[in-house]
Amino acid sequence: MLEVRNLSKNFGRIQAVHNLSFSLEKGTVLGFLGPNGAGKTTTMRMLSAYLEPSAGSIVIQGHDIGKDSLAVRKVIGYLPEGSPLYGELTARQLLVFIARMREIPKRELNSCVEEVMERLFLTEVAEQSIETLSKGFRRRIGLAQAIIHDPAVLILDEPTDGLDPNQKREVRRLIQAMSSEKLIIISTHILEEVSALCNRVMIIANGKLKADDSPLGLLHQSRYNRAVTLRVDDPQSIASSLSNLPQAARVELRRRELTVFPVAGAQLLPEVSKLAEQQAWQVHSIRQEEGRLEDVFRRITTEEET
Repeated sequence: MLEVRNLSKNFGRIQAVHNLSFSLEKGTVLGFLGPNGAGKTTTMRMLSAYLEPSAGSIVIQGHDIGKDSLAVRKVIGYLPEGSPLYGELTARQLLVFIARMREIPKRELNSCVEEVMERLFLTEVAEQSIETLSKGFRRRIGLAQAIIHDPAVLILDEPTDGLDPNQKREVRRLIQAMSSEKLIIISTHILEEVSALCNRVMIIANGKLKADDSPLGLLHQSRYNRAVTLRVDDPQSIASSLSNLPQAARVELRRRELTVFPVAGAQLLPEVSKLAEQQAWQVHSIRQEEGRLEDVFRRITTEEET
């Protein structure tokens, strides 16, 4: 559904995006990650035909952006950073305007607007001017305009920015419900969102692609993969006993939590559990970790250029 080859973008002497190449299929929910200034928003603006690449090509649904950007715009929905909207319009007026721009047939227009307002819980503010609404409502209107024409490809830049926890949950459910029939690209700083929604993750830094894997594949790269974390009453006295286990490479203490890291190939959880039982420790929780995405993200994005 989407193919990017050798994509680059320069702003004068600044190279914001450098030689990105990747392809994405229907049913993919891509988490597009990177630190501030990494080139995420610039890339998404090129994918949406808002910015012209300095070099490289983008093909979406068989349409080359460089040759037919209008055809590309028809098959994508785009939620830009900040949700720029016409504040003097009401929520309904804005969505009717977008529906007309998207060439939704007149006989279907009103039903499309009503449906998308219901899906994003906007009915109660339908007649209010957008400039009077909270950031959360404006963000949901921005998402509504992106999906109103049922696009094959969704490009969402921080889709849950400004939403409260309940609103975030509803938006995530909506994205999950659409995911099997679409290609969805999500740029986000919320790493829990990646674990909850995405089946593929790309990390860029300094405009370059640094990682491309499944969320589970990235977790397996974490130093916490297969480590055991305990929450106990007296962690300092317990730490020395854990460090003496042959299967333990090292022990880290943070507040009331202890994390024990295994030596290569060791099965650590059974040994830690047995020791805790033998010593009658007051253990409030114990878990074997898959890994921590934040740990992988930090390592990948702070590695020095080679």
